[in-house]
Amino acid sequence: MEASMDFSELSPCRFQSFTFPNPNPPNHYSDPLRIAVLDSPVSPPQLQPPQSQTAVMLVPPGREHDWIFSTEAGHLHLLLSSSSPPFYRLVLIGSLPCSFPKTYTRLSPLPDKDPDPIQDSLVPLLLALSPKSAFDHGYIPQVPFLSFEDDALHILPVEVLEGPSVGEMILEDVVIQQFNSCSPEIRRRLRFKRMPNLIQTQVRLLPDLVVSSCSSSDLLSVLKSRSFQVELGSLVQPYLAPMVAGLSLIAKVSEEKVACEIRPSCLCVGVGGGALLMCLRTRLGFDVHGLETDSFVVEVAKKHFGLVGDEFLRISIGDGIEMIKRYAREKERGKLAKLPTSFDAIMVDLDSGDVISGVSAPPLEFIEKDVLLAVKLILCKTGVLVMNVIPPLDSGFFYRHLIGVLSDVFVELYKIDVEDNENFVIVATRSQVQTLPRESGKQFLRKLEEVIGQQLISSITKISSNGA
Repeated sequence: MEASMDFSELSPCRFQSFTFPNPNPPNHYSDPLRIAVLDSPVSPPQLQPPQSQTAVMLVPPGREHDWIFSTEAGHLHLLLSSSSPPFYRLVLIGSLPCSFPKTYTRLSPLPDKDPDPIQDSLVPLLLALSPKSAFDHGYIPQVPFLSFEDDALHILPVEVLEGPSVGEMILEDVVIQQFNSCSPEIRRRLRFKRMPNLIQTQVRLLPDLVVSSCSSSDLLSVLKSRSFQVELGSLVQPYLAPMVAGLSLIAKVSEEKVACEIRPSCLCVGVGGGALLMCLRTRLGFDVHGLETDSFVVEVAKKHFGLVGDEFLRISIGDGIEMIKRYAREKERGKLAKLPTSFDAIMVDLDSGDVISGVSAPPLEFIEKDVLLAVKLILCKTGVLVMNVIPPLDSGFFYRHLIGVLSDVFVELYKIDVEDNENFVIVATRSQVQTLPRESGKQFLRKLEEVIGQQLISSITKISSNGA
């Protein structure tokens, strides 16, 4: 370790990496090792128990090149998501990164295997990397080893791209182990370097030929052959189906429009890979207008994720918040010529893009009152605002603020939980929700249930009503 590196004190946002001899070769790791140390942007309380300040994570062999482990942004997300108990320094230890991108195959764990033997040999290094406060009152700190787990069995990089607004991104095909199924599946996904731990968009891939078995090795062969097609309109992202479920709150007006052969209209703020827009257009019969900041992202969605524009699916490029304000001004002046007079739904899928604060959605700028009033103005009287929400670090304050400002503008608020327990969906209505009459044919609801199921619709919970 270089003499200039002093880790005796926690220093918020300090990030340093260096090489260190592998103390226990040969194993799954290179010699020398890459050691990366990151201190939290949040300072610990003065009475913080010493043993809970520092943690370590061994980088999964074969993924040392992945932005999740090789960039400060990825490292920070791992630290901020390790919150029980809170840690204020996270040490990543793994092989030296090689060229990126690289194909990855998860190592099969051995049954009843003891912890990696390299762990014991790293203890002296980890004690040297612990802040001196961890040794107060004669403590010898125990530095816990955290594990990284995701559902990727194989990752095959397709292309590294760069957009003018979102920056560097990677397109990759993956074999996913579904936790609720014994059969893995193939997906295509997109990640941004600025927030590599967040999957921006993903779709299911369907093999052109019948696969002899659903083993991960067979699916890897299909992956390498690239003999598959995108499943159009599939809602693979965990929060997309709950967002679509929010449309059940406009079922009555949607049924009336469908009966008159009029398409309900939806404004999607944030296009991503276009899965939500394609589902609304092809499976639910909406007239869809998308807003996306980066035209390059739209081109990637069209080329790799099956997004197809037509007379019922149009996309405008620009800042979503500014464009909503402009639409509101144009509507007031009676000049909203190229868009529906009013939207039945506005669906928002935007993240904050603030690495230091962690991944959060929607951006704080979107829930300012003037923006929400503009949203309300371009919604029809029975319209709904549907938002994907990822609470930031101070989730209590954010949630209270979100509910408070929405309640000031809208009449009723509903919440839909997401299975991953990281997101939830908020639906704000411009008027009281109208229930469908018993004699209704419920054509729209039937389509909705075919897409997302009855159970998700039944899980919608009202959380606020101001009776306006």
